[in-house]
Amino acid sequence: MERIATVERIFNFSAGPAVLPTEVLQQARDEMLNWHDSNMSVMEMSHRGKEFMSIAKKVEADFRELVGIPGSYKVLFLSGGASSQFSMVPMNLLRKKKGADYINTGMWSKKAIKEAQRYCNVNIAASSEDTNFTYAPTQDKWKLDPNAAYVHYTPNETVGGVEFNWTPNLGNNVPLVADMSSSILSRPLDITQFGLVYAGAQKNMGPAGLTIVIVHEELLGAAIPGTPSMFDYKIHADNASMYNTPPAFAMYVTGLVFEWLKKKGGLVEMEKINIAKANLLYDLFNTTDFYHCPVTNSDRSRMNVPFTLKNTALNGEFLKQAEDCGMFQLKGHRSVGGMRASIYNAMPIEGVVTLVEFMKKFASIHA
Repeated sequence: MERIATVERIFNFSAGPAVLPTEVLQQARDEMLNWHDSNMSVMEMSHRGKEFMSIAKKVEADFRELVGIPGSYKVLFLSGGASSQFSMVPMNLLRKKKGADYINTGMWSKKAIKEAQRYCNVNIAASSEDTNFTYAPTQDKWKLDPNAAYVHYTPNETVGGVEFNWTPNLGNNVPLVADMSSSILSRPLDITQFGLVYAGAQKNMGPAGLTIVIVHEELLGAAIPGTPSMFDYKIHADNASMYNTPPAFAMYVTGLVFEWLKKKGGLVEMEKINIAKANLLYDLFNTTDFYHCPVTNSDRSRMNVPFTLKNTALNGEFLKQAEDCGMFQLKGHRSVGGMRASIYNAMPIEGVVTLVEFMKKFASIHA
């Protein structure tokens, strides 16, 4: 199979750090040495200088506009990755309670649970581990603790490709907490249904190094005794995310992605594109037994599409030929094997079309 001549860059199906819009990378390149006639790179600026402060202000304003975040929520731009939030959430949200509810739907849920157990009693209110994480438990199956400080879930599991295509409705005063690292900005979001949302930037928003937290102001100011200052949401909120030097360049590039999303028509239009991309792959799975997606149809992710080949002996050849055709990072996570196509916002539909056509041809040759 010949490499497609029109591809100037590879189609990068990595789960993260993931593909960024070409236009964003070009703008960052053009502004690398001299941002807006400042004769400085963003990487060289003081985070308290007027130049970077103007960047930070616009990044937050654009993010609030895209998501529709009311003034009662604080937006924090933090370092430490989403994994730091596995500890920061219980440290800040327990509020003198002894336990929290967690929904276990895969590897990232399990990591969050493990960290939370250092600080409180964790009630596994629902789990799909019985089928090796191939579905999202419906809310009528959840066994919530009425005394829980909060309920935590992972709307999209990057490794297993399971996505909640609905938002839990708790119907009480217990905050809903979500790790949206691999699904944020892929569809409209009603933030008022959540007490706190966090997301690492490197999958759907920007480069690695930045984590964004959206937290209702009523949840601030009650961190457990001994919480380090760097792990206290209120300290970061009170200092407009400038308590320490923020991940400045990552914030800048993420801001360029926000501008790109606004030009695309925002999250409503982005959702339409993401549905179309995902359907191209799932429609293929429904028409052949050469490829198989293990996830229940109703819970299949729009962002991360895992699949296996009927003949696993062909895995290596599949990956080699895909790379020869300009498609990289299709190998599945080491914990589950097989293949995985991560098709975040920045993956153009042409990339998914190219993958599907390759998969059809590969299947016809090796059937």
